[in-house]
Amino acid sequence: MSDAADPAIEPSRRLDAIDRKILTVLQDDASLSVAEIGDRVGLSSTPCWKRIQRLEADGVILRRVALVDQNKIGLGISVFVSVESGDHSDIWLKKFADAVSAMPEVMEFYRMAGDVDYMLRVVVADMQSYDIFYKKLISAVALKNVTSRFAMEKIKSVTALPVPPMPAA
Repeated sequence: MSDAADPAIEPSRRLDAIDRKILTVLQDDASLSVAEIGDRVGLSSTPCWKRIQRLEADGVILRRVALVDQNKIGLGISVFVSVESGDHSDIWLKKFADAVSAMPEVMEFYRMAGDVDYMLRVVVADMQSYDIFYKKLISAVALKNVTSRFAMEKIKSVTALPVPPMPAA
């Protein structure tokens, strides 16, 4: 559930310029063959494959997936749901996190700093589907406030992280 940096793993120190190029290429198109990736980053297939395997083993590459257009599969509504809690105990958080994580409509789930405690990005087919989701959410655990914001238009959506250059020595 956490994106917090693991102090035992310092990828910025272990990732050289070629690793960073591999990550950029894979984020653009993970369906490329190892030979094609190697050509783009200046390596032959075997060393390229070994680097990809190491990046996976180190947890830098989490998984390779297909990106699906939500509208083309009937999930036309995106909702950003802000949640405020009156209870901040570990027991409450575990119950809430388990319940929300089990809801397939929730694409992203964050614990926040600021005026709301949690933020969810939810995708559903229609308003009736959102109402069903909302009722399931508010019955899972006690909540202080839930605010739903409906996206009218997706202006930018990317999955590729901007791989930073190597730190200066």
